[in-house]
Amino acid sequence: QVQPVESGGGLVQDGGSLRLSCVTSGGSFRVNAIGWYRQAPGKQRDFVAAIGVSGRTSYTDSVKGRFTISRNNAKNTVYLQMSNLSPDDTAVYYCTVGLWAAVLSGQTDYWGQGTQVTVSS
Repeated sequence: QVQPVESGGGLVQDGGSLRLSCVTSGGSFRVNAIGWYRQAPGKQRDFVAAIGVSGRTSYTDSVKGRFTISRNNAKNTVYLQMSNLSPDDTAVYYCTVGLWAAVLSGQTDYWGQGTQVTVSS
């Protein structure tokens, strides 16, 4: 199976920073977009950011200016650099792989197991 694997979650103080990583197979990485979603307790899974094969990016409004998504092609890895974190960012963060439109809409087949991000107040 081709499934992404997330890492980098943890506990951070209000205003702090954290970097999440998502790694997938080389073949999948080269032909697919990768996106990040998050789900807080009792809430739906919401789009956070995505990056395409060409490097184009998309962010949800609430994270613009604070989060940066990037790709490292040599490592088949996508990163989500998060700064100025607040308790509102507390959630399980999921990585997903697919075509651009599918990633933006959440209509993808492959999802990681999730990594917990907790921001203390």
